[in-house]
Amino acid sequence: MIIIQLIVFLLWIYQLIMLARVFMSWFPNLDRYNPVVQFIYQVTEPVLRPIRELLPPTMGIDFSPLIVFIGISILMMILR
Repeated sequence: MIIIQLIVFLLWIYQLIMLARVFMSWFPNLDRYNPVVQFIYQVTEPVLRPIRELLPPTMGIDFSPLIVFIGISILMMILR
């Protein structure tokens, strides 16, 4: 039971990191060399890239973070 709670907690943390990535996309002048920004991109890009390849942007909007949020939410509901 503790392991499941830990997994749910880590998924929740990943959702927060993904949310930070979404917010960062709203600021085009963000310093891409900042270590925190680089960390967020390095952690989220491996998950977003395959979804982006399957789901091209619609009208210039990238829906891949939304798909990840939905997937993580479903996984968290299953684990609880």
